[in-house]
Amino acid sequence: MKSTIWLSYDLGVNGDYEGMYSWLDSHDARECGSSVAFLKYAHDGDLATALKEDIRAAVSLDKRSRIYVIHDHKGRYLFGRRKSAPWEGFGSNGDDEEDAGDVA
Repeated sequence: MKSTIWLSYDLGVNGDYEGMYSWLDSHDARECGSSVAFLKYAHDGDLATALKEDIRAAVSLDKRSRIYVIHDHKGRYLFGRRKSAPWEGFGSNGDDEEDAGDVA
């Protein structure tokens, strides 16, 4: 089966980008911005399981490595997890409400 996917990867400062780039190149991935790639991935069985095994065999990952896949309008982390966004706190989020209480 072939699945159309987007991968977002953050391997950290000392990450194995050479291994990741080699893996992406061998799968004819297209660049889609900083650390984002588009590709058609051939696999048997579950997509996430196949991707994890394939990437883990080609790329040295550590606890800071994060790889996110988007497929069929859904996304999930293959490695790592979500962290605080750098834009948090820049927008208005309704915190301008008045606090009620006795002020003496």
